[in-house]
Amino acid sequence: MPDIATNRRAFHDYHIMDRYEAGIELKGTEVKSIRAGFAGLNGAFARVEEAQVWLYGADIQPYERASFEQHEPKRQRRLLLHKGEIAKLFEATVVGGHALVALRMYWKGPRVKVEIGVAQGKQAHDKRIDIKRKTEKREADREVARFNKKHA
Repeated sequence: MPDIATNRRAFHDYHIMDRYEAGIELKGTEVKSIRAGFAGLNGAFARVEEAQVWLYGADIQPYERASFEQHEPKRQRRLLLHKGEIAKLFEATVVGGHALVALRMYWKGPRVKVEIGVAQGKQAHDKRIDIKRKTEKREADREVARFNKKHA
């Protein structure tokens, strides 16, 4: 299945050094809301606290057909990782000064997974260089397509 939600802003604002796949602890209404397509990762990030990794800022809208128990849309959610992975993430954030950014949320079988990236913030000139590369690639692809269309 395709991604549930992606954080496209993260690729614009950060250099992604490393990626980790994490399970996420959810309530029943959150899973139903995700299945309905009401999830977003804009501005979502993770922190290592007391040997656990927590996801902040992930927006899962309330499930409208829930009976009496409802969840908070932007509550912190625990990410499920191995102890060694948590140690690496702790080292990267505290010692290395990197950020943990949620990149995408997706289905893996019946479970929801979150891909988090160890990221370093981009400077303004880095962003300009990336925009220039994208523009050049888009123009080159456009020219190739135009050439192929003429000679097809």
